[in-house]
Amino acid sequence: MSRTIGTGADVWRAARLGYTDGSSPGADVMRTVLTAVAILTALAGHARAGGMLVEHAAAPETATRETANWTGCYAGGHLGGAWGTSSKWIPRTPGGAFQGVSLGGHDVDGVIGGVQAGCDVQLANRVVLGIGGDYGWTDANGSHPSARETGVTYRSEMDGLGTLTGRIGYAFDTLLVYVEGGAAWERVSYAAATTQIGTAYRASDTREGWTIGGGGEYALTQHLSAFVEYAHYDFGTDRITLDPQYNFLPTAYVDIEDTANVVRAGINLRFGGGW
Repeated sequence: MSRTIGTGADVWRAARLGYTDGSSPGADVMRTVLTAVAILTALAGHARAGGMLVEHAAAPETATRETANWTGCYAGGHLGGAWGTSSKWIPRTPGGAFQGVSLGGHDVDGVIGGVQAGCDVQLANRVVLGIGGDYGWTDANGSHPSARETGVTYRSEMDGLGTLTGRIGYAFDTLLVYVEGGAAWERVSYAAATTQIGTAYRASDTREGWTIGGGGEYALTQHLSAFVEYAHYDFGTDRITLDPQYNFLPTAYVDIEDTANVVRAGINLRFGGGW
């Protein structure tokens, strides 16, 4: 049984207005990612304009920059797109209808923004080992009509995604390419509604799972880096307790399988390392 159940402002506003311009959910997610990349490009340009190039200014034919070192800790923020699935929706209520039969599933998508922090150690062979964590707030949601019932709709919304991961990468001087994986958590809400009485059931749950992904991080200056990465999340199948919104309804139980994917870009302020 489950546990009880910017620039950024414009992006969030567009996401919550829905897809009134005829664009697809996937197009809105991609638009969000492109917006994040544009922000990073602007910041990189600002750093260069301010004289904070990765290479230090050097006198002709004399000074040279040392090789970048990724040893140190970091903290920062990110923005991107999230999408996934909420599938199966198999009733498990004792004596209930359609017990053990799937009522269908749906896709979810939306924007995500959050924070991250961690530490890295660069070895002599340029291999970089690290550990980090992140949390992102998201409005990724979706719904579907029941595959067996008439006038019944099921809905889910991811409220947040968090991870604690280890990573291994290789440093090409100021470019770090890496893969990462570890534990993941999802904060999610579920609902069931009928055309006769509206929302009949609600539930909220914090689900545990795993994540794997990878990306690249580039040192803009000695203490500022930018990254782009992809991560896949799997939360398996969990039995959710659906709380009735009317006294005449019984408590219901349903098995739901959740997965998620995130593409994000972000900025880190780094402490230590450098060159």
